[in-house]
Amino acid sequence: MTVVFADIQAAQARIAGQVDRTPARHSRRLSQLTGAEVWVKYDNLHFTGSFKERGALNRLLSLTPEERRRGVVAASAGNHAQALAYHGGRLGIPVTIVMPEGTPFTKVDGTRGHGATVVIEGLDFTGSTAEAHRLRDQEGYVFISAFDDAGIVTGQGVCAIEFLEDAPDLDVLIVPIGGGGLIAGCAIAAKAMKPDIRVFGVEAEMYPSFSARRRGETPRCGGATIAEGIAIKAVGDIPFALADPLVEDVIVCAEEDFEKAVALFATTEKTVAEGAGAGGLAVLLAQPDRFKGLKVGLVLCGGNIDARMLAVVLNREMVRERRLIVYRILSDDRPGTLSAMAAVIGDVGGNIIDVVHNRLALDVPAKGAEFDIMVETRDSAHADEIGQALKDKGYALRMG
Repeated sequence: MTVVFADIQAAQARIAGQVDRTPARHSRRLSQLTGAEVWVKYDNLHFTGSFKERGALNRLLSLTPEERRRGVVAASAGNHAQALAYHGGRLGIPVTIVMPEGTPFTKVDGTRGHGATVVIEGLDFTGSTAEAHRLRDQEGYVFISAFDDAGIVTGQGVCAIEFLEDAPDLDVLIVPIGGGGLIAGCAIAAKAMKPDIRVFGVEAEMYPSFSARRRGETPRCGGATIAEGIAIKAVGDIPFALADPLVEDVIVCAEEDFEKAVALFATTEKTVAEGAGAGGLAVLLAQPDRFKGLKVGLVLCGGNIDARMLAVVLNREMVRERRLIVYRILSDDRPGTLSAMAAVIGDVGGNIIDVVHNRLALDVPAKGAEFDIMVETRDSAHADEIGQALKDKGYALRMG
């Protein structure tokens, strides 16, 4: 099935005024950190929090009156679900969404909040898709794939039109890949508008389905990734065929790269990115030399991250930077010991967050105790300064 630039232009006109045109901005902070000239397309600012609205609305608007009456069904981990639910509700089209077990609460609640019927079924996207197909056959719904659908691909390509209209000098476009709908549409539009632009994809290390298919291999996918929005075991046939000739390379990133990118968006750009949404920045952090000096466009494709997970990611990044550190100290168990250690830490500017005593470990003397003192520091050098201050006072650090 073919999608051409004229189709994407028609989709842009079709959905105009019904989907927010999200901003594209140059980031001085990220440019300084990565060595590239970084532009960010903030698709996390869509009403439902992700890029999926363009494709969902474009596909819903293509339904016949009879199909609208029957309603639609889809399998989704959340973003496609919320987009279909919201625009289906606006258009008076019944929407049923099948979500896999373990989908973040924020996405489940958001989908229900837009009026869709939510069914939790399947251990992963594959299982949810099987249930959605069953409901299609049983109830007569129209199945709308999150990515393996020409109407979806066409709508998603509007993202690149907007991006290049606002940042026409881009040398590189980096797009997260799950099922492939976004990168297929964006690659078609970007290459039509600027033939020499280089398009790169990014996949999660646990779900490298596009890159494996390129190599003619069966992808080995599975595991709990922070980038659950692109945790797809098999890239769609339609988007793969469209994107493969246009995408220069697909870069597979580790979990740590996604975590760092989420944290960096929050701390430097003051914006919330979900794991998949931060994929473009993950690439720049993992391979900065490859893009140094180039004008790079990142599609921040979604911001629907569970609040608890965001807190975990931010704290883990503080641990990586040694701004949160545990000093494990073996000492006598007598009155005043803890206050003396706290005084040493406080005198050099450390902020004690938590203290745990362990008196039962068999490698600790019966008259002693092991103290795990969690301290907030300014940076790694400050963490070393606190550790040295404790050692200078005679405390034995078992782990720092």
